[in-house]
Amino acid sequence: MMGIAEKQKAKFERVTPHYQVTVHPQTNRLYHIELSKESIAKFLDTISQKDFSVQHLEYTPYARFLTASCILDQVGEEFGGLLRDILHDRGTGGFTLGLEGVTEDTDEYVIFSTAISHLIGSPNYDAMSGKYYARFTVKDTDNSDSYLRQAYRLFTLHTDGTFVDEPTDWLLMMKMVEQNARGGESRLLHLDDWKEQDKYIHHPLANHKFLYKAPGSKNVSQEIERTTFFNYYNKPGMCFIDQFVYPENIEQANYLYELSNSMENDKSLLEFELPVGDLVVINNIFWVHGRAAFEKDPKLNRELLRQRGRFNS
Repeated sequence: MMGIAEKQKAKFERVTPHYQVTVHPQTNRLYHIELSKESIAKFLDTISQKDFSVQHLEYTPYARFLTASCILDQVGEEFGGLLRDILHDRGTGGFTLGLEGVTEDTDEYVIFSTAISHLIGSPNYDAMSGKYYARFTVKDTDNSDSYLRQAYRLFTLHTDGTFVDEPTDWLLMMKMVEQNARGGESRLLHLDDWKEQDKYIHHPLANHKFLYKAPGSKNVSQEIERTTFFNYYNKPGMCFIDQFVYPENIEQANYLYELSNSMENDKSLLEFELPVGDLVVINNIFWVHGRAAFEKDPKLNRELLRQRGRFNS
């Protein structure tokens, strides 16, 4: 018998001459969108003809929206609305999408991800990279000041944008390079699947404004106060990351610790593989995400791209 989430998701499934949308094979909370190879090749050819290089996109903000227009020229004007509808829908709020092996050029990965992100909304400035996107590697050794690049430990579940004073409605992650990687699966949990959600959203500290501060590598000096839970279209939204939140006492620390452990041990937590050249986009308000630990390998090399931002009006 089809469950509630499956019924909600079925409304977005479709097949067109240029793409098809199906329920993700690993979870009924996500969609997988497969573009035709012909449409991808024509998109990349158009980008090349227009000389929309990565540098051009970095220097010329309006060109980023023009790459989004180039996608629509190939697959149809309704495609952007479809992506936004999926992300806004509480029953799903996420999808995967890739380049189907048409290219292995990482510059074209950046351009493709830019087109997708600008169909969704506007990416925020990423202070870590000084651009509208960030690329970062995970290798055998690491001297950073956060868990983002530390390969051999669990990167715990969290939302993005906790320590910046701007909306962070959605998150896009794309796998650029992967060599000698075992483990390191993407980890996701939809808030509505979290068994102990009620326990923590009705706790006296659920609406307490916690202080968030970023480490030096993030290049963000401001300090932000945020509640852990908030109302989002009459459903709970969440803002949390264990690394950057500063409680004021033992009671607050216990609440944050137990909340994090509850999510980490929830049976609905999803771990899934993302192929090189594929991206995943989730609604950052009601999905939390993280990464499993890698197995030890001196030659480990994974590179990811990140964009995160707001929905446009």
